[in-house]
Amino acid sequence: MFGRRKEKAGAVAQTTGQDLELANSHEPKEAGNHAHKHHHPMFNHNGHKVTKGIHPDGESGRKGVHPHHFLRISARSASKISMAVNVLWPFVPAAIAVRYARPEAHLWIFVLNYIAMVPTANLIGFAGQELARKLPKVFGVLVETFLGGIVEIVLFMVLLHKNIDDPADERYNNFIPVIRAAILGSILANVLLCLGCCLFAGGLRRDEQDFDAAISEVGSGLLMTAGFGLMIPAAFFTSLSGSTTVDLDADQLTDKVLTISRVTSVILLVAFLLYVWFQMRSHHGIYDAVLEKDEARDRDRHKDLTKAKLTLTECILALVIAITLVCFHAIFLVEGIEYIVEERHVSDSFIGLILVPLVEKAAENLTAVDEAWDNQINFALAHVLGATIQTALLNGPLVVIVGWGLHKAMNQDLNFEIFNAVILILAIIVAGNFLRDGKSNYLEGALCILIYIIIAVSRALAIEAFSTYALYQIASFSYPNPIHGAAGTSEASPATGAGAEGGHKLRFLK
Repeated sequence: MFGRRKEKAGAVAQTTGQDLELANSHEPKEAGNHAHKHHHPMFNHNGHKVTKGIHPDGESGRKGVHPHHFLRISARSASKISMAVNVLWPFVPAAIAVRYARPEAHLWIFVLNYIAMVPTANLIGFAGQELARKLPKVFGVLVETFLGGIVEIVLFMVLLHKNIDDPADERYNNFIPVIRAAILGSILANVLLCLGCCLFAGGLRRDEQDFDAAISEVGSGLLMTAGFGLMIPAAFFTSLSGSTTVDLDADQLTDKVLTISRVTSVILLVAFLLYVWFQMRSHHGIYDAVLEKDEARDRDRHKDLTKAKLTLTECILALVIAITLVCFHAIFLVEGIEYIVEERHVSDSFIGLILVPLVEKAAENLTAVDEAWDNQINFALAHVLGATIQTALLNGPLVVIVGWGLHKAMNQDLNFEIFNAVILILAIIVAGNFLRDGKSNYLEGALCILIYIIIAVSRALAIEAFSTYALYQIASFSYPNPIHGAAGTSEASPATGAGAEGGHKLRFLK
């Protein structure tokens, strides 16, 4: 498995930046967006012989696994920010050790595994980026985006697996509110926080950044479609739960909402497949041209080209290691959520909407911000909007369909709190409005970040009133937790009345 770097038979002449660009550029595209076959040079910019099927930009000049090179390149990571994140790696063994040595230390287990998720997710992002360099540009971006969403898929599946399905258990459907909130929280983190950071970072180094409509318009249109699909079950439930003209009891209404959610999930998956086909096959020439233009104006391209790179085998090895560790941390993290909610009185909506998306999106955010900083705004938008689209059209619907197929979490539907659903639609409209003119600046980025902070504060801020008999959260300042086990029903609460996700009740603690 250990390869040996081959010496080159002849010297490779040095080229200027313009010569390099011409040497690695693809042939012009024909009308109708159909491209000629790519003819790569025999040797790349570093003098490495290009392996068949590997893009010259991703050629490492090595084969197999070299432990020293593997560790050195992985520690260097994709950018200075990503490299700084690697100082958190000591938390990885510490989190696993504490989980088995002190299983009763729930708070420490939750905190350590939460922090440990960041460097492992960062390794997934870096290995995905290295793998993407070896592939055609559009396909590489799609693969990199999908790998960046692996952490999210793992967390969703662990939450689904750990959910209590026995109606007789008082913790029935205990993780369903967290899953629902995490789906929306992930979309909001991408479309507001990550997008805002990209626009802000890029705007600090130049007055304006121009991006192509092929990236922004398609992304905005798909997001509006996803927002519409995700909001339909909640709107259906809210409109009928208090209706006096429709004769439906709570169980019948829940079944209908579940059916609508499953049908919607299948349709959203079809939309995701159409999006992938659109980018990879029918219109890939447009995206190739846009991304190649972005590479040409990359401020650090000369440095990226000369950096040492992972081999294909090392990329796969890094992904296997990182995904395995992420699975462990996700399991341990989910085990601590109940303690945090019940004992530390942190709402499960805040955990799902804010805490979970921040850690699962860390690697994608760092990559996209670094690209925007280097004036690769189209690459940054492709990653941000692509990750958002993946969550809305693939990861979210996938949870519903997997729960359906495994006969688990029968109330795992898309019946979001109407408060969260409205926030989602407004966030998509705001982001789409900023992207409409094809230009961005730091002000637009700052406004996106501020909107996200407002949403986070509305979830985190709770004014608690203490009395001799009860401690309760005031709904006008912090939207209340749904009662575990009431998810997906229309049971009314004396305090709040019926609402999405089954009549939210304020918790009274004696």
